[in-house]
Amino acid sequence: FILDLAKIFGKPVLVEMWKEPFFYFRLKWDFNFVDNQDKAAALSTDQIDVENAKRYNITYVDEKGDRHYPLILHCSPSGAVERCIYALLEKAYKQQQKGEPPMLPVWLSPTQVRIIPMSEKFLEHCEKLAEKLEANQIRVDIDDRPLTLQKRVREAEMEWIPYIIVAGQKEIESEVLPVRDRKAKQIRKMKFEELISEIKSHMQDKPFKPLPLPKYVSKRPQFYG
Repeated sequence: FILDLAKIFGKPVLVEMWKEPFFYFRLKWDFNFVDNQDKAAALSTDQIDVENAKRYNITYVDEKGDRHYPLILHCSPSGAVERCIYALLEKAYKQQQKGEPPMLPVWLSPTQVRIIPMSEKFLEHCEKLAEKLEANQIRVDIDDRPLTLQKRVREAEMEWIPYIIVAGQKEIESEVLPVRDRKAKQIRKMKFEELISEIKSHMQDKPFKPLPLPKYVSKRPQFYG
């Protein structure tokens, strides 16, 4: 069986044999690769579980009416959540090595748009922009902290936020927004509808979750090292 598996994939295989069972599975296989630090890493894994059916009283009835505990196949083609996060960070590191800004996919970014008012008097306008984005299922927050504009922009960049909008008097009077596009590494002049359409194109066929933190950055816990 193991040799047949190796033939299917046509790749080198390392087989570890145990004299005694140590885990709930009797056979498992991982797909390993060499990461950007030249270390072995694994994402996909499958396990044939022989114990948990009995532990959780999972049974089936055969054609004779007898009840049995089934084998359970743990099939994880994408790996556990931790492995998925690892893969995303690994890809971001690879982007950085190529001179590209590291970032998460837009649909997965906790904050997709950060709006930064130039001063407190523009906060109400920023709130209206945020409401329109929220109505289109876009995760948006507002950096209302009394910090310099440069510092707030810098911190948004350090959070890998895909789109940053700085709003002042000029932006209120215009239908065009200056949008800092992380991937493009430039400030793009975009109409509001264009921004929404572009973000939605990244969200197509993807699940949506609302913003996981308070919308106002000033309301969030601050951590200092």
